[in-house]
Amino acid sequence: MSNYIEAGSIIAIATSLAFWQQEFGFSDSFTGVLAALSANAFGAAIGAIIGGPLCDRLGRKFIYTYDLMIYMAGVLVAAFAVNQWMLLAAFIVTGIAVGAGVPASWTYIAEEAPDDKRAAHVGTAQLAWSIGPMIGFLLAALLVPLGLLGSRIIFLHLFVVAFVTWWMRQGLAESKRWKASQDDTTKVSLGGKGLKALFSRKQNLTALLFLVGVYGFWNTVAGQAGIFMPRVYTAAGLTDSQQQFFLQALLWGFTVLGTYFGFMRFADRMSRRVLYFIGAVMGIAGWVVLVYVPASTFTMLAFAVLWGFASGIGAQAFYGLWTAELFSTRYRASAQGVLFFAARVMVGVLSYGFPVWLNSMGLHGLGALLIGILSVALLVGTIWAPDTQGKTLEQIEEERYRSSSREKLTV
Repeated sequence: MSNYIEAGSIIAIATSLAFWQQEFGFSDSFTGVLAALSANAFGAAIGAIIGGPLCDRLGRKFIYTYDLMIYMAGVLVAAFAVNQWMLLAAFIVTGIAVGAGVPASWTYIAEEAPDDKRAAHVGTAQLAWSIGPMIGFLLAALLVPLGLLGSRIIFLHLFVVAFVTWWMRQGLAESKRWKASQDDTTKVSLGGKGLKALFSRKQNLTALLFLVGVYGFWNTVAGQAGIFMPRVYTAAGLTDSQQQFFLQALLWGFTVLGTYFGFMRFADRMSRRVLYFIGAVMGIAGWVVLVYVPASTFTMLAFAVLWGFASGIGAQAFYGLWTAELFSTRYRASAQGVLFFAARVMVGVLSYGFPVWLNSMGLHGLGALLIGILSVALLVGTIWAPDTQGKTLEQIEEERYRSSSREKLTV
């Protein structure tokens, strides 16, 4: 549910920006500021770099208890915003809450998952992340006739879902692996403890660089698609807002299918390197079609199928899996926070100028840049995919850190 409302908030912003801009009369540059400081970029980055370490220090449940209170405040202010500054404050607050919640949710799911079905369980986060935008875009398409009121209703729907989720979370148990790591009183620990240990080991630094190459670069493109896709469709020739939203709902529907029938079914059974490569190639192919093939119904549908399905079996799902596997329990969420921070900063840098650059460079110019960024993610993930499949998190820690300690967790 946290992934549903977190992704849903990004889509609520994406589908409402044009209405807010028309209502309050701000420029394309301020639109870029709103996007850059929102849950899609810098706002989430700030939340992640705070929430990740807190999640390791105070527990996964601590973040779950309080982050949605901040989230609810943010979306409620957005729903009733009366000027651009109120809207900006709402987007920043919501972004911080989203950033704090993501490391906790992805870490918790991976730690509680059966070792032989870890990818399938991590995939549930990606599945929910996909369902949120699919429903968000469907709501946006149906509420287009209401204009800005429809956008306010979407934010209110997120408030209601967040409240129900917060209430349900009160009975959530703490991660068994996190509790075991805290109860351990031995002086020697696999991987060390805290941010200092995270940045002091070569294994961690190489893993951080690898995951920035995989997720940071892919998400730089996905972040623009998440919040600026209606503008990209307009540049490609599809100008009707309602059709854009329905097409996006279809795209995210294919992401749901890709996640369930691709990643969740096969990432525990087949070569992860091959599966990652297939998803990365499909994603690049989708953008090549959209940018360089003349606009038509076929072009738009081909993009929706290729990019949508690729997103389901692509970098974000593997990022959630590999981040859980490549770092010690003592700072697993901190690593998530650092990586999510880096990825969202990369999104924010491009988001700040994206609306202006789309107008000045055109879709061909900016599209070539996006395809180049995706190509980096393809190469990094395919070449350096780790060999962690079928192993317990404890086995992976042993292999990576080569500690003399032989801790065994009973979960």
